[in-house]
Amino acid sequence: MGPGGQRERDSRGGRIADAAGAGGPVVSAVVRKGTQPRGDAIVPRLENSLSTGRVREAWNGALDLLLPRACVACERLLSRDERGMVCHLCWARLPRLPSPQCGRCGHPLATGECQWCDLLPSFVRAARSVCWMPIEPASSIVHSLKYAGWSKVADEMAERMSRLSWPEDVTEERAGIVPIPLAPARKRERGYNQSELLARGLSMWWRIPVWESAVVRSRETDSQTRLTPEQRQGNVAGSFEICSGKPDSLEGAHVVLVDDVVTTAATLNECAKVLYDAGARIISYVTFGRAHASGDRL
Repeated sequence: MGPGGQRERDSRGGRIADAAGAGGPVVSAVVRKGTQPRGDAIVPRLENSLSTGRVREAWNGALDLLLPRACVACERLLSRDERGMVCHLCWARLPRLPSPQCGRCGHPLATGECQWCDLLPSFVRAARSVCWMPIEPASSIVHSLKYAGWSKVADEMAERMSRLSWPEDVTEERAGIVPIPLAPARKRERGYNQSELLARGLSMWWRIPVWESAVVRSRETDSQTRLTPEQRQGNVAGSFEICSGKPDSLEGAHVVLVDDVVTTAATLNECAKVLYDAGARIISYVTFGRAHASGDRL
C-alpha cells in the first residue's frame, strides 16, 4: 500500500497521519477543479442579467416617452412605479364607506337601526361595497370599465373588493361566485361582462370558483339609471333564469353575487331569488360601488 493509501486508512480511523500534507497539492487541485470553472461562469451570467435589465429599463423609458400612460380616472400621467390603470392618488381619494357599518349589509349606520337591510330578502346573509357612488374618482373608475373599454381596471377593482371585511361564517362558507349576467346584445356591444371580470379577479384572491354559467338573462331590460325604486323592481322582474348547465355544487351552497354597483339592490335581489329557488342555501352580495341616499354619511 502506498503513502496515499496509508493516509486514507489513518484518517478514516479519526487520525491524520500526515497533518502537514492535509492541505497539500491533491486537495488544492480538487478545490481548484471544482470551483474555478463555476466562478468564471458567474461573471458572464451577471453581466448578461445586468445588460438585460438595462435594456428593459431603456425600453420602458422609451415607451413612456412615446406612449405616455395616463390614469383612467383623472388622466394624470402615471409615474414609472405606477403599473396599474389608476394612479395612487385616485385610489387614495376613493370615497370609502365610513364606519361604523351594519354587520349584515355593510351600510354606514346613521342611527342605531339599519334601514338598508330592509332592501334585502331574508335569504341574503351579507352585503359589502368598497365605495360610494356617484362620487369621484369612483364614478370615473366604474365608467372606464363599463363604457370606455378599459377591461384591465377590473383587476384593480377586484383586489380592493377582495379586502372587504366579512362575517366569519361568510368567509368560511362561500363556495362559488356568480356574476350578474348581461343581456347577449349588450355583452356583444361592450365586448365583455364587467361583473364577470370582477368575479374572475375575486376568484383569484378568494380561491373559489366562478360559476358564470349558473344564471342567464331571459330578456332585455331598460337602463336602471333614471328609474325610481319601484320602476327598477318592475324593470328587472323575471329577467333572470337558471341555466341548464348550472353546477351541481350550487345545491345547498353559499353563493356570492357580484356586480359593479348597487343602488336599490333590485337587480341583485332578482338574481338572488332565482339562485335561491334553484337550490342555493344562502346568498351574499359584493359590489365595488354603492349609491348613496340623501341621509347617508359620506
